[in-house]
Amino acid sequence: MNHQDWEDTVLKPALERAPERRETFTTGTGLPLPRVAGPARPDTEPGYQEKLGLPGAYPFTRGIYPTMYRGRLWTFRQYAGYATAEETNRRYHYLLDQGTAGLSMAFDLPTQLGYDSDDPMSAGEVGKVGVAIDSVADMERVFAGIPLDKVSTSMTINATAPILMAMYAVVAERRGIPLGQLRGTLQNDILKEYVARGTYIFPPAPSLRLVADTMAWCLRETPDFNPISVSGYHIREAGSTAVQEIAFTLADAVAYIEAARHAGLRLEDLGPRLSFFFNASSDFFEEIAKFRAARRLYARLIKERFGCDVPACQMLRFHTQTAGHTLTAVQAEVNIVRVTLQALAAVLGGTQSLHTNAQDEAQALPTEQSVRLALRIQQLIAAETGVPDTVDPLGGSYHVEQLTDRLEKEAMELMAEIDRRGGMVKAVTNGWVQQQIEAAAYRHQCQIESGERQIVGINCHVEEKRAEVAGTPVDPSVERAQVERVRAVRRSRDQAAVDAALEALGAAALGSANLMPPILAAVRVEATIGEICGVLRGRWGLHEGPAG
Repeated sequence: MNHQDWEDTVLKPALERAPERRETFTTGTGLPLPRVAGPARPDTEPGYQEKLGLPGAYPFTRGIYPTMYRGRLWTFRQYAGYATAEETNRRYHYLLDQGTAGLSMAFDLPTQLGYDSDDPMSAGEVGKVGVAIDSVADMERVFAGIPLDKVSTSMTINATAPILMAMYAVVAERRGIPLGQLRGTLQNDILKEYVARGTYIFPPAPSLRLVADTMAWCLRETPDFNPISVSGYHIREAGSTAVQEIAFTLADAVAYIEAARHAGLRLEDLGPRLSFFFNASSDFFEEIAKFRAARRLYARLIKERFGCDVPACQMLRFHTQTAGHTLTAVQAEVNIVRVTLQALAAVLGGTQSLHTNAQDEAQALPTEQSVRLALRIQQLIAAETGVPDTVDPLGGSYHVEQLTDRLEKEAMELMAEIDRRGGMVKAVTNGWVQQQIEAAAYRHQCQIESGERQIVGINCHVEEKRAEVAGTPVDPSVERAQVERVRAVRRSRDQAAVDAALEALGAAALGSANLMPPILAAVRVEATIGEICGVLRGRWGLHEGPAG
């Protein structure tokens, strides 16, 4: 596509839908900034059109929108959730008051694994790494006073994603908010749980059914809610390389697309609602190139493997979070610098939304002060650096372009190896993917211990004195209070209605119909997450990972 065609068919319609933030963009000195910089004669640059092209056009290397941040800044989305619903609600109101544009919801381990707070399996973990959600009543308290039709909500939940999505929908129903007005993203990525995080419940086959059922329901009922966020973030946190993060994430996406098509969904319908979640680690230029390579590789994957020419399906839309694995407990204030550089790499790489970690997250739940400072990092990049004022400002850099090409090539080779092994589901089930990540993590740690890879405060520029970090403690009484809440819900509800709903869900689990309607029916009568998962465990069993 030449520049004139791009202006007529891509740029002009975009500007008609949404004008840029300002009429003119200049440097601090007053020098005018181009919308997108490029060679004077693109047709004479070898490979320019097929590898870079223009933003908003295939292969989307330079960004998925023609104006990118000149039109709209990325979403400032801060991850939060801890203790009780009331505590999380207060933190959400605080973040919104500070300028956060989207909420990102963290759940405690019992909620992620489908246990109620009063289950013996939950002892000692209630409210620790996220908020405890046992029933729809908890979800109502989390979002008290927050307009669900105006705020975008991301939920980091996987094995129990259909249940939490159902609870969110029921809260909207009870407020009279049409489901079509809900916006946000459901992580709903179970494959990476088997290889990276471990919060899976059921075997892969029924788990993929739940993913597909949730996607189908969301496309029909909540069309502005992304029903899945294919996550490379946790794969990187588990120790993968940048190449592995790209390859394993996109291979997961292939598996989900195939599962959706098997369930009767059309890629043309699902594609525009597929979203992704990546890690921004510390190798500055590699991370920028990683985002660009992933975007180009995904566009080619959709076009060539699945034969889909719909531009909206070829766009890799992604959220980014700065790298938790790089945070250090020693010299925690240095984490502010790490996070700033990682956030800058994410913006230069073209992310659609961003979470910046707080300096104290290596040791504790962050304080309000550290969360505010983490948010200010994003706001400073947006307001003071000029980085958002030109699309893909590092495009054309010899170093960045060579890194982009190399990362794409190696990720393609790794994805081809996955195909030779029978696809991602098989490679996950037999443990091959896990072995690759573990080997990469081991090499990384050996490099740190040998001093080959330097980490400030760990093996260089070390200080003997260790600063104390306050953090946000979770009071032990939180668990006792949450246990009483869930028991109070059971005492006050219509138990006969709950029993009937759970029986209907169990019967549906043995059939092939979409499971979202019976899950919603159970949620509406106050069935708990533990009861719903208990029925499904009884029908499908539990997954046991490969040994060794």
